[in-house]
Amino acid sequence: MNRSNWTLRKKILVGYTIAFLLMVLVIIYSLLNIIKLGEASAAILKENYKSILAAENMIDAIERQDSAILLLILNYTEEASIQFRENQNQFLLCLGRALDNITIENEDEIISTIQENYNLYLINFNKLQRIVLSNSQDASEFYHEQVLPNFIFVRDECIHLREINQETMFNASNVANHIARRAIRSIIVLSIALLATGLIFSLILVNLIVKPVHQIINATQRISDGDYNVQFKYNRTDELGILSKDFNRMVKKLKIYHDLNIKKIIREKSKSEAVIQSIDDGIIIINDESKIEDINPAAARIFNLEIEKTRGKHILEIIRNNAFYEEITNVFTGNIQTNQEQMDEKIFTIGESESKQHLLYSIISVNTGNAENDRMVVILLKDITSLKKLDNLKSEFIMAASHELRTPLTSINMSISLLKENLNNKLDKTNSELLSAAYDEVNRLKVLVNDLLDISRIEAGKMTMDFDRVEIKYLFEKAISVIIKQANEKKVETSIEIHDDLPVIKADPNKITRVLANLMANALRYTPKGGFIKLKGEKIGSKVHISVQDNGSGIPYEFQSRIFDKFVQVKNDSNPGGSGLGLSICREIVKAHGGNIWVESIPGEGSTFTFTLPVFEEKEKKV
Repeated sequence: MNRSNWTLRKKILVGYTIAFLLMVLVIIYSLLNIIKLGEASAAILKENYKSILAAENMIDAIERQDSAILLLILNYTEEASIQFRENQNQFLLCLGRALDNITIENEDEIISTIQENYNLYLINFNKLQRIVLSNSQDASEFYHEQVLPNFIFVRDECIHLREINQETMFNASNVANHIARRAIRSIIVLSIALLATGLIFSLILVNLIVKPVHQIINATQRISDGDYNVQFKYNRTDELGILSKDFNRMVKKLKIYHDLNIKKIIREKSKSEAVIQSIDDGIIIINDESKIEDINPAAARIFNLEIEKTRGKHILEIIRNNAFYEEITNVFTGNIQTNQEQMDEKIFTIGESESKQHLLYSIISVNTGNAENDRMVVILLKDITSLKKLDNLKSEFIMAASHELRTPLTSINMSISLLKENLNNKLDKTNSELLSAAYDEVNRLKVLVNDLLDISRIEAGKMTMDFDRVEIKYLFEKAISVIIKQANEKKVETSIEIHDDLPVIKADPNKITRVLANLMANALRYTPKGGFIKLKGEKIGSKVHISVQDNGSGIPYEFQSRIFDKFVQVKNDSNPGGSGLGLSICREIVKAHGGNIWVESIPGEGSTFTFTLPVFEEKEKKV
């Protein structure tokens, strides 16, 4: 064969074919020896084991019969007879198996001797039975003179049968061991020859394959370092020669591509950095180790930091907020909360007193590569301090205005009440209806002003909370008593569901009763005649979850995300809605207790409002 036709594939194939044939030879030879060894082991078991087992069982049976004879001499006639006959059957069965498995010279003579003497043993036993009935003293003498020697002889012959089979098995085992040792020696010799042959071919293949592969590795390392002036020289016609030509062509194209695109890449990178740097909102980019990769000037100004000194620091060194850091960790791990309980505004505060800043933030996961863990997180920060101040001014204005409106509204309400009492029979129907409408509107306006004043006080932190040890059942019963009359008029069923192991809570009973009454009043407003309202309490985790469930008209999906905002009302033809502040007040009261409130609703099927409250700890008891 022409040497130029010896491709790399053929070289490897020939080398491994020879090694493969040698391996097949060793395997075949090993299998033949294993088969011989198996046949020898099978012979040991097949020829002798049955006879050994039969002899053991005969020894055991005749010893039990001897014990039965002793019972007979002691006048336990019935028990002795049963035991003797049972073991007689066992002895004869094993004797038959021994007769069927005669494989050793003189083994048949031993078995015949056992059979003859055992028959004599049975005859002597029958004689002994008759003697026992007449004279127990003669029975004992007959046992020692006739039966016992007969028993010892049969037992010794059985032991002899067992021993000659064991000796034969031992000899067969030695033969098997000899075969095994010979097989091991042969396999070791062939294996050494195979290993030597394989080592020779491996050295040849190393020279044919590994050397040019190392050249390729060195060339690729130089390319990865930015050196594109690389040429791979391999002047042969096999596959590696073809690879060398294709590799050189690839390097030339890479060099051209690199020269064309490096400037464009740098320009685009500079453009992206310029965009990030020019954004007024703060941007922080952190890696999967929670260390800062980049930060724009706006974020640096917020935290009064130098950009260059910030890179590489852990995010907790900049923003010392455990809840914020936990949310970043959840974004990295994919454990992002979607429960309504976690949907409060994402705002945190830095600084104190006059320098206090309020930051609205969002955390975005960015996958920067194909690897699952090749991810980064972008934190967007917006300074809403001015908006917070404006919101506080608005709350203060509402509180002041509400406070100022309460007095005139109270006077107007009293005046209209007096007019209704004094002029009710003197006015015509139209004027009476106008006076009643004015009275209703004044009361409605009074409720609105009280709600505005309450929510302003809560937001300003001026509403005091009288925390105490409270049982859930007490709160439920007190809340139901507020609306039970309206519920009975509308034929709406109210019920309570409380787990037996529900702990007591730490709460202001009046404020929480107000929350429950407000939620139940809303449920009653939207629940049809014959519906139900259920109050439920259960402990989940470290908090108690309290829910108000109804089977009313439900809340449209577009309202569910902002149902707790101020002045948001869900109106329909039968229910015009209230002031839109009740749920906002409920949320603020629950937040003041350290809890959260949320709603789950399916339009047309009903709604479930749930809020959480802390468990009362024994150490919090008042002294």
